[in-house]
Amino acid sequence: MKRPDFMALALAEAEAAAARGEVPVGAVLASENTVVASAGNRTRELNDPTAHAEMLAIREASQKLSAERLTDLDLYVTLEPCTMCAGAISFARIRRLYYGAADEKGGAVVNGVRFFASPTCHHTPDIYPGIAESDAAKLLKEFFQARREP
Repeated sequence: MKRPDFMALALAEAEAAAARGEVPVGAVLASENTVVASAGNRTRELNDPTAHAEMLAIREASQKLSAERLTDLDLYVTLEPCTMCAGAISFARIRRLYYGAADEKGGAVVNGVRFFASPTCHHTPDIYPGIAESDAAKLLKEFFQARREP
């Protein structure tokens, strides 16, 4: 059985978020060859500043699995997680984090606070940056460029 391209699925979630007028970020939580949960940003739609793609996917997976710890799951997200999302990833004990574009302003993995390098971080996933980075960055760039044009 061919393994699904989980980052391609996350990019599709990001594209759907952009179509809703949300910042185009998508996330997929997977176990082996199976998608457990997926989401795109919904902060504007839900009037919820915590409705980032990662947070929504973590909530969905936790409910589906009736578990607060997602130790056997891998997270694929199109943008470097922010501090809030990095905290949730750590508390959920997610096994691996794959992400696309780096976020120099809001990221918290290799940029900003570098959450997982903090001595107070309880769990650090294996981290794989730059997966489909150019596709993810292009989607974000085009989204914001369209909003700046008259």
